Amino acid sequence: MRMQGKVAVVTGAARGIGRAVAERFAAEGAKVVLSDVLEPEGEATAKAIADAGGEAVFVASDAGDKAAVDGLVATTVERFGRLDCAVANAAIVRAADFLELTEEDFDESIRVNLKGAFLLGQAAARQMKAQGEGGTIINMSSVNAVLAIPAIAPYVVAKGGLAQLTKVEALALAPFGIRANAIGPGSIGTEMVRQVNDDPAKQRAMLSRTPMGRLGEPEEIASIAVFLATEDSAYMTGQTLYADGGRLALNYTVPVAD
Repeated sequence: MRMQGKVAVVTGAARGIGRAVAERFAAEGAKVVLSDVLEPEGEATAKAIADAGGEAVFVASDAGDKAAVDGLVATTVERFGRLDCAVANAAIVRAADFLELTEEDFDESIRVNLKGAFLLGQAAARQMKAQGEGGTIINMSSVNAVLAIPAIAPYVVAKGGLAQLTKVEALALAPFGIRANAIGPGSIGTEMVRQVNDDPAKQRAMLSRTPMGRLGEPEEIASIAVFLATEDSAYMTGQTLYADGGRLALNYTVPVAD
């Protein structure tokens, strides 16, 4: 098991990619602290991990609130004695026509999707620095850090900022042996993607932009997270790995079978 003896925090871990990452980390031997605002689902995920033989606890926490994030890291250390990996996965999507987008929705998206990653990275890095043994930070980005979709403007803007945040963290924290990288998923079969693409026409349009012709699976993203959290990626920092079914390489639309 590649993460035996490691302790990890995963935000937005109640479902979707965050849940898959937490489950995979636990299967690889890590002790995992799951965080989310979705308390019943978060508790259920932690229980499922424990039932499968892993070690996990759930902490209800708002990713965009500094006191909550600091408390999350403190609780992790109190429970498991250390912190080796922090995965900033918590995110929300506010879909609206650009001219109809409200200031409130824009601000909330930036608060959770971008500020939340900053808060977790900073709090986790302070703990890792104090431990003196390095560590890893993984930010969950998106192909939308590169590609713009006007209907989800705040999400796109936040993910673009996250790409730069990852580079800043990597440079600032390298002297302490702390590596920071990001994962940029394409269209993954999660509740969030289904929420935004909520009718057959939108689903067909989404697949037409994906050369592999299918949605990715959360577990496929979790495999990349394990790579970035372990010594398999020891000489990598400041990078975003895009798992997108070929979307960023695409310069045409592929047909979708009926």
